Amino acid sequence: MNDTRDRIKKFLSDLEADEGLLPKFAHNLQGKSDQLFYSGPLFDHEELSAAIEALIMGKWLASGDHVARFERQFCKSINAKHAVMVNSGSSANLVMIGALKAFYDWKDGDEVLVSAVGFPTTVAPVYQCRMSPVFVDIEWETLNFDLDQLVSKITPKTRAVLLSPVLGNPPDMDRLQEICHEHSIRLVLDGCDSLGSYWEGKELSEYAVASSCSFYPAHHITTGEGGMVSSNEQELISITRSIAWWGRDCYCVGKANLLPKGSCGRRFDQWLEDQNVILDHKYVFTHMGYNLKPLDLQGAIGLAQLGKLDSIHQARRDNKIKVEEVFLRHIKGLAIAQKHEKADPSWFGVPFICADEELKRRLVAHLERNGIQTRNYFAGNILVHPGYRFMDNWKDYPKANRVLKEVFFVGCSPTFTETSFEHLDNVLQQFV
Repeated sequence: MNDTRDRIKKFLSDLEADEGLLPKFAHNLQGKSDQLFYSGPLFDHEELSAAIEALIMGKWLASGDHVARFERQFCKSINAKHAVMVNSGSSANLVMIGALKAFYDWKDGDEVLVSAVGFPTTVAPVYQCRMSPVFVDIEWETLNFDLDQLVSKITPKTRAVLLSPVLGNPPDMDRLQEICHEHSIRLVLDGCDSLGSYWEGKELSEYAVASSCSFYPAHHITTGEGGMVSSNEQELISITRSIAWWGRDCYCVGKANLLPKGSCGRRFDQWLEDQNVILDHKYVFTHMGYNLKPLDLQGAIGLAQLGKLDSIHQARRDNKIKVEEVFLRHIKGLAIAQKHEKADPSWFGVPFICADEELKRRLVAHLERNGIQTRNYFAGNILVHPGYRFMDNWKDYPKANRVLKEVFFVGCSPTFTETSFEHLDNVLQQFV
C-alpha cells in the first residue's frame, strides 16, 4: 500500500515539476500575465495525491476516517473541542442554527439579530428554522454592524446575534460581547469568510458558542465544497451531527461504524421505549434532519490543506497590504473599510469604498475589461433581493442601500504572484 501511495505522489509531483501542470482551477498560479482571479485554491500534488489515495485506497466513499481525522485536526487549528464536517458552509449555517435552537430550547418566532449586508445563507437558515431574522444596518466606515442600532433592536424575544464578518473583518468584539452578556443572548459566528481572523490574539470562533466555516474553493482552505460547525459544547455538536446525518441518534464516526457494538457499546438494543423490538441504533431518528455529509476524499484534501494554513493566512495578510497600496497609489476617491486596532483579519478580499456610484461603475468596468476579477460586497442590502423582500422594508437601512452602488472588493489570494501585482499595477495606471 505504501508503494502505491508513493507512486501516486511521484507521478503527480513529476507532472507538476516537469510539465508545469497544476489543476486548472488554481487560477493565478498558471502564470497568465493578463488575468487576476479574485481567489482560488492553493493546491499542488499533495491535495491531488490525498484525494486519489482516499478514492482508490480508502475504506469509505462517503464520510469516513479521513473526514473524522479532518474534524479533529481542524478543531486543534482553531482551538475548539468538537466539530462536524458537512457538505458546504451554507449547510453548516443551516444545521448550526437548527442545533442551537434545539440545544437552548429556542421557540418558533424567537429572534436572531443579523446584518442587513452580507451573504444570503447567513439569513436564510434563521427563517428556515422558523425563527425571525431581525436586521441591523451597518457603519459606513467599517461596513460592520452598527452596534448602537443592534442594541436598539434587542427585545425580550432576542436569543442570539449571528455575526458574519464580511471578508474576515470583525466589529468591536469587546463591545459586542458586553452587549450579549448584558442582555443574556448568545453570540454565534458565521465564520465562512473569517477563518484565521483574530481579536486580541484569539480566533473569532473562540468568542462564540458555535461557529461555521466554509471550504468553498474561494475560501481560505478548500475541500472542493464543504463546511464545518465547531463548538466547545459536545452535546450541541452531537445534535448538529444528527441533523446533518438524516436526524439519526447514532453518533458513530469513522471506524466505529464497523464495530458490531458501535461507540455506545449497545448498537442493537431496545432503543424505542414504547416498542418491544431490538433495533439497530443507526436507524433511530431523534431529529428531523437532512443528508449533508461530505465525501471522505474531501476530508483527505482538508488534511492536506491544513498543512498550508499558516502560510495561507500570512499570504492573505501580506497581499491585502500590497493590493491596497497599488489601488490607493493610482486611484483617487477610494477608501478602505477600516479595521479595529485589536483585530487582525485573515482577509478574504480587499473592500473598497468609492466616493460615488460613478467611480465604482467605471473602475469595476475597467478592471473586468482587463482581466481583473471584482466582486460586489456580496448581496449588499439583502432586503432588496426578491427572495428576501418580505422580511422587512429595505428602505429602512440607508447605509446598507449604498453598498451595491459604492462598494466592491478584489482578491488578496495566496495564489497571487509577482506577475499578478505587475498586471494590477499596469491596469490601474491606465485608468483615467
